[in-house]
Amino acid sequence: MRILVTGAGGQVGADLIRTLLADGHEVHGSDLRGPPAGAELPADLPWHRLDVTEREAVVELVGELKPDKIFHLAAILSARGEVDPDLTYRVNQGGTYNVLEACRLAGVAQLIFTSTIAVFGPGLPETVGDDVALHPTTMYGVTKAAGEMLADYYAARFGLDVRGVRFPGLISASIPGGGSSDYVVFMYIDGVRKGSYTAFCRPDTRIPLMYMPDGIRALLELSKAPREQLRRCIYNIAAFSPTAEEIAADVAAALPRGADFGFEPDPKRQRILDSWPSALDDQNAREDWGWAPRYQLADMTRELLPQIEELLARRADALDYE
Repeated sequence: MRILVTGAGGQVGADLIRTLLADGHEVHGSDLRGPPAGAELPADLPWHRLDVTEREAVVELVGELKPDKIFHLAAILSARGEVDPDLTYRVNQGGTYNVLEACRLAGVAQLIFTSTIAVFGPGLPETVGDDVALHPTTMYGVTKAAGEMLADYYAARFGLDVRGVRFPGLISASIPGGGSSDYVVFMYIDGVRKGSYTAFCRPDTRIPLMYMPDGIRALLELSKAPREQLRRCIYNIAAFSPTAEEIAADVAAALPRGADFGFEPDPKRQRILDSWPSALDDQNAREDWGWAPRYQLADMTRELLPQIEELLARRADALDYE
C-alpha cells in the first residue's frame, strides 16, 4: 500500500513512518524541510519538500503519487501558534483544506486527520465526551475544530473516508516543539541532564496525556477499522491524566539521584492548559474500533528515561531549546 505522510518532520512523523515501513507499506514523507536529524529513517525513503499552504503543489504531488492513504500531520502547535496566528491559520486551516481537496480530486481512498484536545474550551465537565461543544481559545484549537468540521463535510458531501483522533498531549523522547504540554517532556529531559526543572504551569495542572507508541497505534488501528463499524469521523482517545506534580514525583522517583522540580506558572500558557479537559471519555473509540491504551504514567516513565538519555547523547546540538 502506498502511503503519504504530510508534516512528516514533526513529533509524530518519524515514529509513524518507521511503524508503517515495518508493516510493509511504501511510505512517502513530506515536509517543508528534509527528514529530521536523528530520526533514524532509511536513507532511501522517498521524501518530498511540500508546503501544504500551496494548493497547486499539494494537488500536484497527491495526483502524481496517487497514494492509497494520507496521514495528515502538518500543523503548527498551540504555544507556537499563539506567537504567529496568521501562519497557524494558513498551515492548519488552509493546509487541511488543500489536502482534502487533493484527496477528492485524486480519488484517495482514505485520509487520517490528527485533531487535538485544544478544540475544547473553558467551562468543561470533569470528563469530556466526543460531542461536548467546541469553544477553543487558541488559533491552534480553532483551526483543528474547523478541520474536524471539514472532515465531516467531505465525508458527507463527497463520500471521502476521513477518520481522525483527538490527541491528548503526546509524550516521546524528542526535543519539545512548541506545544503547551511541553512541560511534561521538559521534566524528563532536564531531570536527566540537570537534575532539576521549573515547570511553566501550576502543580495541580491536569490534562490528558498519552505515550507516543499508543498514539501511533491509535492512528493505525483507526485506519484499519472497517468503515461500517465507525459511527463518526473524529474520536476522543485517552490514556492517563496525571497532575504536573504527580508527573514530577514519578520522574524524580525513577531517577537514581532524584530531581528537584519547581513550578512558576506562565500566565499565557497556563490559560491554555486550563481551557483543556482534565480527562477524556473515549467510549466511542473503544466500542467502534476496540481502542484501549497500553501505557500508564509509570509505564511511560520506565521506557522513556533511557530513551531520553540516548537522545541527549545523540543531540547535543539541540539542547538550547528553551
